[in-house]
Amino acid sequence: MMTEQEELTFEALPPSQGRGFARTWWGRAWQQALEDTVLDATLLRRGRKHARAGAVGAVAVRPGRITARVLGADRTPYRTDVLVQQLDDADWERLLDTIADRAGHIAALLDRDMPPELDEDAAAAGVSLLPGIGDLQPECGCGEWDHCEHTAALSYLVARLLDADPFVLLLMRGRGEARLLADLQERSAARAEQDTGPGGAPGVRADVAYAEAGSLPPLPAVGPVAGAGTPPVLTGGAEPAAGLDVAALEFLAADTAVRARRLLADALAPDHGRTPPPPELTVSQDAVRMAAGGPAARIAVRLARGTGRDRGGMERAVRAWRHGGAAGLAVLEEDWTPDPAALARATDQLAAAWEPGSRPRLRAAGGRWTAVGTGAQLRYGPDGRWWPYRKEGTAWTPAGPPAPDPATALATVLEDA
Repeated sequence: MMTEQEELTFEALPPSQGRGFARTWWGRAWQQALEDTVLDATLLRRGRKHARAGAVGAVAVRPGRITARVLGADRTPYRTDVLVQQLDDADWERLLDTIADRAGHIAALLDRDMPPELDEDAAAAGVSLLPGIGDLQPECGCGEWDHCEHTAALSYLVARLLDADPFVLLLMRGRGEARLLADLQERSAARAEQDTGPGGAPGVRADVAYAEAGSLPPLPAVGPVAGAGTPPVLTGGAEPAAGLDVAALEFLAADTAVRARRLLADALAPDHGRTPPPPELTVSQDAVRMAAGGPAARIAVRLARGTGRDRGGMERAVRAWRHGGAAGLAVLEEDWTPDPAALARATDQLAAAWEPGSRPRLRAAGGRWTAVGTGAQLRYGPDGRWWPYRKEGTAWTPAGPPAPDPATALATVLEDA
């Protein structure tokens, strides 16, 4: 029986022209599985066009299946499904053992990352995490018996969902995030009991330990910091108290574990104390940082509302954060007056990078330079770097990491246009 955690629904994404669908290696692997299966280049081109035009509605993801309404070229909506082979119980046992054997795998997943080593370790255990040629089976209301432009559009859009959260892939393979983490926690507890016996290692009274502190040998040298471990799963047998958002608490616990691990690793680093600590984040900045971790949709909505942002505003803020942290967010949301000498140097750099008459015409407004007729913009940040932006709908959206000079940043955003 499928639990509530084993189905996720993602709201329809707005139109997004001129960008690739996948940036992570696992998102690109998903996209490659589609393109290797569908050899008709025209069909794939139509699928990409539908996906970029916002023709794919809300996407439901559950074990073995993804579903959405996709608008056809004549604006007729079709129920569209793509079926994905689920892992059987034996595969899951091997995969869970593989993840539990290396704490770094758990920490990476909690950070919404899937290291290539996890896929390699799973393959060595006989488990294929990512789909291959022919593994994406289509079902569409348009009547086509094989992949069509609607199933292609849905598959391309799913690559973006996978980019943000690899747990979506694991859900398709058969288990949602909550169940998977609970299974890992159970494995960790069982292994700990095997190591220490029932009930764990015996305890020592605090006053006794304090009295004997002077006779104890020095502590051993601290080794490498392990992963953050598996956070607690709070969805036990009892019903939660009224008004208690268990999913939000689990997300905060996981986020806290990952941050604590990073702080400890920084404190033990050889150069600790020689570099200034990062500035403390405001409540608004920290909300964006947490939203960039890919929480459940309703938690992301709460984070947005709590900081006075709408959905589009939070999505843009998350993009800015992923490209440059607090500095990237400041470039998105704050306006400032740059040094005229820096802008003069930037003008010279742009003139040197293009042949006479070939450079896009730029309209400058302080530190924001818009390439007329291209939907591209450059923003000069307080950190002295140039940040590429692209116009999506009526809003300017971060388009990539910064560059030290404006010519490189402009070339980056124009290539994707």
